[in-house]
Amino acid sequence: MTDSPDFIDLDDALVDLDRERRCGFSEVVYGEGKTVEAIRRIALAQLERGIDVFATRVSPEKAAALLPEFQALAPNAYYNEIARTFRIPKQLQNQELTVLDAAKPVFRGKVAILTAGTSDLPVAEEARETALWTGADVVLVQDVGVAGPKRLIAKLPLFVDADAIVVCAGMEGALPSVVGGYVSAPIVAVPTSVGYGAAFGGVAATLGMLNSCASNVTVVNIDAGFKGGYVAGLIAKRVADAARRAFERGRAFSQNG
Repeated sequence: MTDSPDFIDLDDALVDLDRERRCGFSEVVYGEGKTVEAIRRIALAQLERGIDVFATRVSPEKAAALLPEFQALAPNAYYNEIARTFRIPKQLQNQELTVLDAAKPVFRGKVAILTAGTSDLPVAEEARETALWTGADVVLVQDVGVAGPKRLIAKLPLFVDADAIVVCAGMEGALPSVVGGYVSAPIVAVPTSVGYGAAFGGVAATLGMLNSCASNVTVVNIDAGFKGGYVAGLIAKRVADAARRAFERGRAFSQNG
């Protein structure tokens, strides 16, 4: 086993310790195809170094084998069965706030996750868990597809102020275009494999989203809730970082003025 400041060599995996510095967020474990033992060793290596452990596409059977051990080490470890995500949030320890720090606002961007129908929920939940992992405030709005357009309008106040919006839809994939006509935020469209034969397992929705006439819509892969949540979380993080810098510049100016 070879250790370095940038990675840990676990023989069958090189755990990237430098990912957060380079890319903004730490490495995520893709659980599909990995054994329980492989996920366990990677998660332990991250946990020991204070990294926020996040794994996607973890089956309920694998989670059942992992949870007892990790909840003994970190009681906040949890599994979302709908999203199939496993997470151990890092805990801040020995944090003593000064009066000035206590008065400092917390800056977090806002991400909205929308589903066309409840059948899209597993993909949306993966996106929601991912966006939460990035540190964003997240709102989930379900079942606002184009078959009942008044539902979307009724829920608009919940997400119109979001910094980024993830829209999960199958069938013909029309919802992102409709949402795009009501908001100024970037929209990350996630085609889902929901639909009958001619939906081609999400291909029809993907093509519909790629051909959207709404200029603020971009598209990720089929059923890629993680990718949608990650990109939206990055956008929200940049917004929050900009607000934090503006606040700090204003505070510095008032203190020096």
